[in-house]
Amino acid sequence: MNADGSLGARNGVSCGKIEEKMGIHGNATCVLNYDDATGFLIGEENRGLHAMFTMMNVARLGVGLQGYAQSETAYQNAAAYAKDRLQGRSLTGPKNADGPADPIIVHPDVRRMLMDARSFNEGARAFVFWTALYGDLLNKSPDEKVREKAGDYMGLMTPVLKAYLTDKGYQTATNCQQVYGGHGYIEEWGMSQFVRDSRIAMIYEGANGIQGLDLVGRKLAANGGRAIFAFFNELDQFIAEHDDDKDLKPFIEGLKSAKDQLQEGTQWLMANGMSNFDNAGAASHDYLHLFGLTAFAYMWALMAKASLHAKANGGAADPFYDAKLKTGRYFVERVLPETAAHLAKLKTGSQSLMALAADAF
Repeated sequence: MNADGSLGARNGVSCGKIEEKMGIHGNATCVLNYDDATGFLIGEENRGLHAMFTMMNVARLGVGLQGYAQSETAYQNAAAYAKDRLQGRSLTGPKNADGPADPIIVHPDVRRMLMDARSFNEGARAFVFWTALYGDLLNKSPDEKVREKAGDYMGLMTPVLKAYLTDKGYQTATNCQQVYGGHGYIEEWGMSQFVRDSRIAMIYEGANGIQGLDLVGRKLAANGGRAIFAFFNELDQFIAEHDDDKDLKPFIEGLKSAKDQLQEGTQWLMANGMSNFDNAGAASHDYLHLFGLTAFAYMWALMAKASLHAKANGGAADPFYDAKLKTGRYFVERVLPETAAHLAKLKTGSQSLMALAADAF
């Protein structure tokens, strides 16, 4: 295009090929060839990387949402299948005595996969909404201190939300495919598409390993650690305010344990990560997952508080709140203990991870 907007000579850009991908087949990914092509400056000179990261941070939040969304649709399909598919009998006696077999949802291992998925999905949805609120406050609040906190939280939470939700979203989609047994491996049932499509979310807009490095290498230390210390203070305040609530006790105890372990992992990184950068890199994956679990523990404590309040104020007959509390208890008892393993692994440092010579692989 000419400077006056009229059609100019053809620029040397062409599509070389359409890529064959594992998933997201509704999205065409192509190779672009630039043969003596002319480039044009967009925006301010030497500010392109800054503009790219602004775009990437927004995109990373969207990809985290994609990880949750794929997990949610996989779960909904798996739950419907588990209630319909008849196979075997319950270990504690027939539950469908008039039928030839019980639905597979009576089997504990099927329940495990479905409850892992459900407790992840509901925690992820709350985490997305909670983080998005800070995005709105960052852009709209008239209070400078509120905008500052919102900006700190958006920077801190973005790599956690992107990587944790996509790592676990893919795992959940795979487990929901497993609920189908052999049917899950057959294309006509559709579960393989969820697995294939969710896999890309762990890779693009910054692979999840990069998100871990961003978290431990840039976000924790930003502004003297202001964001992470503010998060710890918020959790401490919530725990202190509800420490005597017997109905919330399992959630408060779970949150306190997770928060203490995340704080210990943070202190270990501050003491060991700068003296040996490999320590920070080796710890980054487990630290990010420890952070994600702690954030979910907070989300579940908030949801449990809201559910208990609703039950006490006219919602006792609504099964929604009982289901929410039972799902939250499952998360606290069966998922949240993973924090201890992540803390133990990150504190081993980089020695055993880096010990094997490269040519031995």
